[in-house]
Amino acid sequence: MMAEKVQGPASYFPSIERKYGRPIEDWQAVVRSAPGYGAGAKHSELVTLLKDEHGLGHGHANAVVAYTLAQDK
Repeated sequence: MMAEKVQGPASYFPSIERKYGRPIEDWQAVVRSAPGYGAGAKHSELVTLLKDEHGLGHGHANAVVAYTLAQDK
């Protein structure tokens, strides 16, 4: 029996962890501690934060933010 292939934002997680040396939970904590998180911070603002302040690429930042926001709905 084969395991299902991970799809969506989570499919980026292994490469994010390898490239930036931190587990996804750490990046989610950064997103959740961002100013305005939970009070209407926009997806694009959170992506920009990860890119500008932490050096993540656009695709990686987008995946972390999308996954985190989906979890916290």
